[in-house]
Amino acid sequence: MHAPYLINVASANNRVRIPSRKILQDTCDAAADIGAAAVIVHGGHADDNDIQAGCERWRKTMERLETDVPVYLENTAGGEHAMARHFETIARLWDHIGDTGIGFCLDTCHAWAAGEALIDAVDRIKTITGRIDLVHCNDSRDAAGSGADRHANIGAGQIDPELLIAVVAAADAPVVCETADEGRKDDIAFLRDRVG
Repeated sequence: MHAPYLINVASANNRVRIPSRKILQDTCDAAADIGAAAVIVHGGHADDNDIQAGCERWRKTMERLETDVPVYLENTAGGEHAMARHFETIARLWDHIGDTGIGFCLDTCHAWAAGEALIDAVDRIKTITGRIDLVHCNDSRDAAGSGADRHANIGAGQIDPELLIAVVAAADAPVVCETADEGRKDDIAFLRDRVG
């Protein structure tokens, strides 16, 4: 289950951060009610330009969260002072929350849009987090480093399909294709044929 996109537990603004924590808790409760495997959440951004403080706010969120449903942080495509856009920032955040049991979801379109090289993305993320629990395997409509979160069906965007196959194989984790309904079955069939 994906938490609402607008959650920002890293915000310095109490009117954003506190409701975001409640929405995340409510999402985890709903996920437990339906037997969801996990809750995926974006990292948000430090709207006061203070990544360190954003990391500390994330830590408080994880300490207060009451759930048996795993929570996976997903890397994001863009945004000023984003907590999970660039891998170096993810490393800083992970230093604060890695021991809370949080998992990681690697989104290929988001990494591409953030300007992260996909060829070694799995190794770099596993070095930071020690894990990849889920892959969102998506092509990207836009160029690498564009910051644009515009998913495309595999082979219809800017990412070499062979690179996507390599990421999925290296991650050795469950995969979700977050692509348009039209073409998603072909994306899944392609990955099953090439990766297994």
